[in-house]
Amino acid sequence: MVPDQIEREILIEAPVAKVWAAVTKAEHVGTWFGNAGATVELRPGGDFSCTWRDGENLVTVHGLVEKVDEPHLFSFRWARPPGTRPTVENTTLVEFRLRGEGAATRLKVVESGFRGLPKSDEDKLTQATQNTEGWRRELAKLADYAPTLR
Repeated sequence: MVPDQIEREILIEAPVAKVWAAVTKAEHVGTWFGNAGATVELRPGGDFSCTWRDGENLVTVHGLVEKVDEPHLFSFRWARPPGTRPTVENTTLVEFRLRGEGAATRLKVVESGFRGLPKSDEDKLTQATQNTEGWRRELAKLADYAPTLR
C-alpha cells in the first residue's frame, strides 16, 4: 500500500535561529539539501527550487512556498518529476516544524500527498520509498551543517 506521508524527526545541536536559516535561505538550502544551488522566495506563493549535480547532469526540482511562520514552520510543494512546473496535482507538500529544546532544535519533516500523485501505485510507492531514504540522508547533512552557521 502506498503511504500518503512520511515523517522524520531529528535533534540538531544548534539554536532555532540557525536551523531556520539553514532550511529557508537559498545559500544554505543549496548546500546541505541540493548540492548545486537553490532558490527560495520566502513568502507564500514564492518560488522554491533545488538543484543536484548527478555526474555531468543537473537535476532541478521546482516548487512553491506554501507557509512561512518564522521561526517555527516552513512548507513548500515540490513537483514530480524533476524539471516540471508545480501544480496541485503533481506535487507533494513538505513541512519543516522547528521547536527549541534547550540550546538545540527539534526538527520534524513531514512530506505528504504521495497517494494523489498522477502515477501508478508502483511509481507512487517507489517515490515514497526513495524520499524516505532521501530525507534520512539530507537531514543528516543538515544536522552537520546547521551548527557551523555564524
